[in-house]
Amino acid sequence: MPQNAGSGAAEPSRDCPLCPRLHDFIAAWRLKEPEWHNAPVPSFLPPEGRESVRLLIVGLAPGLRGANRTGRPFTGDFAGDLLYRTLKNFGFTRGEFEARPDDSLELVGTAITNAVRCVPPENKPVGAEISTCRRFLVPTIESFPRLEAIVTLGSIAHQSTVRALGHRVAALPFVHGAVHETSGPTLFPSYHCSRYNTNTGRLTEEMFVAVFARVAEHLRR
Repeated sequence: MPQNAGSGAAEPSRDCPLCPRLHDFIAAWRLKEPEWHNAPVPSFLPPEGRESVRLLIVGLAPGLRGANRTGRPFTGDFAGDLLYRTLKNFGFTRGEFEARPDDSLELVGTAITNAVRCVPPENKPVGAEISTCRRFLVPTIESFPRLEAIVTLGSIAHQSTVRALGHRVAALPFVHGAVHETSGPTLFPSYHCSRYNTNTGRLTEEMFVAVFARVAEHLRR
């Protein structure tokens, strides 16, 4: 299990059977790559624990050769390179990110999770899987007593987070760079930091950094 993995009701079991398609997909990859993590990927937490978390980042789902392989969110693929570089620039990490779960990287006042904890085929979870996995996203959010900001990466993660907070998606729509005040944590939606989005120009590094600049300013206030 990766360093600082979460526990309790906020985390599915290693052999979670709730989404048969995802369960079977992981089972097939356990046969192909028995040394990989190949299980639901737990939330990545700071060493100081859940009580220290003021910022939560919610991604879509583990990448097949990224978090599904390494067992730590955004570790092992391009998206993690951009995310952790940006977090370091704003003081949300310490140590060095080396794209493996036993590197020296630690989060600072920050936690990272996914709306869907298991890797989906072609990186595309279906609606039922997103809804089912919300039973873990809700207690994850509730487990952070000092949470002030949530960055949602992509429309699916954003919509699932909005629903997990008990709000209507229409009232808090996904718009990159928006700032949505709620009765709880403030939401900062961003395009996902995937290689596809950066290669096509939908998301530039400057656009991504600007989101976290707003987050840092919000937390300073």
